[in-house]
Amino acid sequence: MALIAEYRTTARPDRGIVEIYDADAYEADREAAVGARAEVVAGNGYHVYLHTLQPDLGVEVAIRVWDGPQDPPRGAEGHTGISLESETGDLVVNQLTLGPAGVTRLPRPGVYVSHTWWTGRQAAADYYDQNIRGGAQQPMTIEEIGRAREQSPVAEQYALDLWFLRECEPEDDEG
Repeated sequence: MALIAEYRTTARPDRGIVEIYDADAYEADREAAVGARAEVVAGNGYHVYLHTLQPDLGVEVAIRVWDGPQDPPRGAEGHTGISLESETGDLVVNQLTLGPAGVTRLPRPGVYVSHTWWTGRQAAADYYDQNIRGGAQQPMTIEEIGRAREQSPVAEQYALDLWFLRECEPEDDEG
């Protein structure tokens, strides 16, 4: 399968959550966000929530569009299938209270299917617990916490490998 488009950004999870959604899908979905805490990745068709095990280290988010189904790589720690509808063709990677980490344009609006996979999730949580949350022998200053964040040797990554499924259903204009 051929790669059509790729976008990467780094996002800081807020309460362990990074959100991806169509630019016009403003309403968050609490149920899907709670589902991500149990399943790592969950969505409602317009929003996708990624759940990290740590609340503060930046995670890499990759959104890749392929010309057909793409299997997760062998080194993935886990994966799940999702669908995502984008009526605008613009996807936002959001950091909840910090705001958008980035926006990318899909090749065309529509419904996409994805194998979403991740690596480095547990290792990032272990690093955070040992070096920031409580592993330090004495309380850390803000500067020391910042350095520990920046010096993390772990790369936590989430990837949405998307492929186009179909056009969006027309909206019902009854009102």
